[in-house]
Amino acid sequence: MRITCPNCGERDRREFYYQGDALALDRPSQDAGLSVWDDYLHNRGNPAGDTKDLWFHEAGCGAWLVVDRNTVTHAVHKAVLAEKVKR
Repeated sequence: MRITCPNCGERDRREFYYQGDALALDRPSQDAGLSVWDDYLHNRGNPAGDTKDLWFHEAGCGAWLVVDRNTVTHAVHKAVLAEKVKR
């Protein structure tokens, strides 16, 4: 699998570390109830198909990326800097 880093260009996926669903960018507010935080921390989907994931470019520029990819075909559709993603 190849991921195109916006800073470094196309790279092998071994330069990156998968960090989970990009849902992690949508953190609840600090004063959200315990059930909201429990759901956010412990209940994640495991979809087959298109996903948005967080990846860290460890062996490159150190950027956090949101990668749109398909978990069935391993096709990477797009990668953008996490700081550019609108929440």
